[in-house]
Amino acid sequence: MQENMHPVYREVIFKDLQSGFAFMTRSTIATKETIVWEDGKEYPLFKVEVSSKSHPFYTGTDKRVDTTGRVEKFMNKYKNLKK
Repeated sequence: MQENMHPVYREVIFKDLQSGFAFMTRSTIATKETIVWEDGKEYPLFKVEVSSKSHPFYTGTDKRVDTTGRVEKFMNKYKNLKK
């Protein structure tokens, strides 16, 4: 088998910038930053914008648009333009 063919597969800490939530998993992602984890060891750190702790769908703050009301507004606005 050829050496240096595959990326390094190791533990990496992913940290959500919005909520501060962090979790450890294994990944091949390349990072320049490191962080000391709960076990006292230093691990590579990868910062993410959104995770399950900050995404509106998972946190229950998802806002739904009333599409029926929007369609009715459109129809009322342009009902006089029919030929």
